[in-house]
Amino acid sequence: MSDSHMYMVPDGLGGMRTDAAVSVMTGLSRSTVAKMCDENKIFFHGKPLKKSEKVVAGSILDVELPMKKEVVFRSSDAEIPLLYEDDDIVVIDKPHGLASHPSLNFEGPDVLGTLRDMGVMLCEYGPQERHGIVHRLDVGTSGCLVLAKSNTAYSVLKDAFRYRKVKKVYHALVQGHPDPFKGTVDAPIGHSGSKQWKMAIVEGGRPSITHYVTLEVMPGAALLEVNLETGRTHQIRVHMSAIGHPCVGDGVYGADPSISRRLHLERQWLHARRLSFTHPLSEEWMTFEAPYPKDLDESLNIMREGIYSS
Repeated sequence: MSDSHMYMVPDGLGGMRTDAAVSVMTGLSRSTVAKMCDENKIFFHGKPLKKSEKVVAGSILDVELPMKKEVVFRSSDAEIPLLYEDDDIVVIDKPHGLASHPSLNFEGPDVLGTLRDMGVMLCEYGPQERHGIVHRLDVGTSGCLVLAKSNTAYSVLKDAFRYRKVKKVYHALVQGHPDPFKGTVDAPIGHSGSKQWKMAIVEGGRPSITHYVTLEVMPGAALLEVNLETGRTHQIRVHMSAIGHPCVGDGVYGADPSISRRLHLERQWLHARRLSFTHPLSEEWMTFEAPYPKDLDESLNIMREGIYSS
């Protein structure tokens, strides 16, 4: 079964191949869209489009999407702090414990459901469960996240992330002291063989590059500033663990659980500190910063005092 939807091609996608443009607008993979073209499920003025045909900005496409199960959005009890909002985008300080969007593997609250309850409506591009989502943060990671409110903003921001035009800066508290204090981890990441949701450095994985610099050292730990050249799932957590310095509190990737208990920390110490990008409509370069949340701030101060001293 299928469900017909109408999509207007934004200016930023004009001149692209049908499979590439519809992939951006719907969030479906390009190979899936190409198959839909082969099955005559994408139309312009009643004429089925071939995957290689170029789309025209402003034209209306009729796309027969596969039917999906109803998506359940779950909101948080607390409102999400908004760092910025206009007609096209909203930048939030995502609390930990919220998924970026609904997922089969997580039954807790999500960003989309919470924003809906706050009256913040996102664009219609992308799969229903990911409307407005142009990048994601792990459930246990807090900090800056930008979402699209207009369809044009969605397509422009998706391209910006795809072509690495967005600057993402994270702060991570890791066990031990990296040597050297400044470096790059370049290792491919893919799904771990043991658990589908867990990631690992694997031969044939997707290229993944992480740059780090040490901001501060303290007994048993170091505070790092991390810049991502790529944006893979769990990238910082996997790469820091691989060099022997897992994020404090990250039991999934090898952190010492006794430290987490002494810090009363229930998640990995990882925070999306700053996010910089060109506004998709005004083309203004914008930078946003999210302060450390209470749990990370308190645990950092405990580490500074030296939890191993007693």
